[in-house]
Amino acid sequence: MAPKNKAGSKDSRSSNKKGASSNTSKDPKPSKADGGGKLKAANSINVRHILCEKHSKKEEALSKLREGAKFDDVAREFSEDKARQGGSLGWKIRGALDQAFEKVAYELEPSTTGNPKYGEVKTGFGYHIIMVEGRK
Repeated sequence: MAPKNKAGSKDSRSSNKKGASSNTSKDPKPSKADGGGKLKAANSINVRHILCEKHSKKEEALSKLREGAKFDDVAREFSEDKARQGGSLGWKIRGALDQAFEKVAYELEPSTTGNPKYGEVKTGFGYHIIMVEGRK
């Protein structure tokens, strides 16, 4: 470790390369824990969800998603809440959602309804499948 700290030009270039590649491979794990890395800390998210009262119905919806169905189409078919516009809840700020729901939602990377990256959580409302379309 001493050579990295002592040398300014030669070792700093190689340590930057090594640091960048090792950080890239490690980024996904720390980004979830501390909001750094790939996912920047966000104060609000544009979120969609599918809410099911029964676990079996949630599993059916998940199987449709795994088969390649669009998230908003699956939400229209399976979601049991008032968010009938493809499961869209719109932009939500921190603290506006159920705590368990929010924890999962803020850890998700933004994605599209055609190729969603989703998470699952159980709350007092039921079983949720969550995807995030945007962060700011």
